[in-house]
Amino acid sequence: MDRALHYIPAIATSPAPDLAADLELAVSLADAADAITMARFRARDLVVHTKPDRTPVTEADHAVEEALRDLLGRARPDDGVVGEEYGVTGAGHRRWIVDPIDGTKSFLRGSPPWATLLGLEVEGELVLGMVSAPALGRRWWATSGGGAFANGERLHVSAVESLDDALLCHADLISYEYFDAGPEFDALARRVWDRRGFGDFWGHMLVAEGVADVMFEPILAIWDVAALIPIVREAGGRTTDRRGVAHADGGNAVTTNGLLHDEVLALVRESGWDPGADDGHERES
Repeated sequence: MDRALHYIPAIATSPAPDLAADLELAVSLADAADAITMARFRARDLVVHTKPDRTPVTEADHAVEEALRDLLGRARPDDGVVGEEYGVTGAGHRRWIVDPIDGTKSFLRGSPPWATLLGLEVEGELVLGMVSAPALGRRWWATSGGGAFANGERLHVSAVESLDDALLCHADLISYEYFDAGPEFDALARRVWDRRGFGDFWGHMLVAEGVADVMFEPILAIWDVAALIPIVREAGGRTTDRRGVAHADGGNAVTTNGLLHDEVLALVRESGWDPGADDGHERES
């Protein structure tokens, strides 16, 4: 696999360039993606294939990424693109990171929690995130220093300060054991006030909205999380890998309201996970 896929974007900590034009473009890209996905959502003749890693991909995944690459090629010909279905194209100091449909299993079963994810990286920093979930009627976005929003409403994480009062979102339960995160998840699930299976992008966005307080995903790829990080950050939260390192290609993700982050990471360590062990799983979904 092209090592460019494993480039580690940092989290923006300095003032970003003027992102108004990029945000306007991201809105147009999301609109284009929504038109394609909604036209094929719950279609009886939807074509589905299985990738070598045994995850599904639909004709809509391919159509969305192709359309977004075409639009970006015309609007930002000097920008690179990293996409789940077609890999890396272009080079330079700016690149768009695209997941055409995050939650493909939900999409192909006619369940509404799926979204198109768009992240913009400038000089190695993630500075813009766009998450469009048309079947849910929700769209989230953020730019560095510009705040985070959902359907035009400003977002802020919760003020919950103890795991005893926290709502945990989680992915497929079997995935935690499969990707060597079973003890951590079990310890976390037993500690929190309640837990709900809002997987993929949705759990992270619920944390950004202040609805949930913690989201833990045991396995993901750069396109699964690049768009989410700026939104969570601008809402006042934190997203890191389970080592506590803030980057988009850590192979897993812990998102919290920020207040709980250190407590969550400490609980992960206490559960017996070895932070020196190889944590570089890959996933495409």
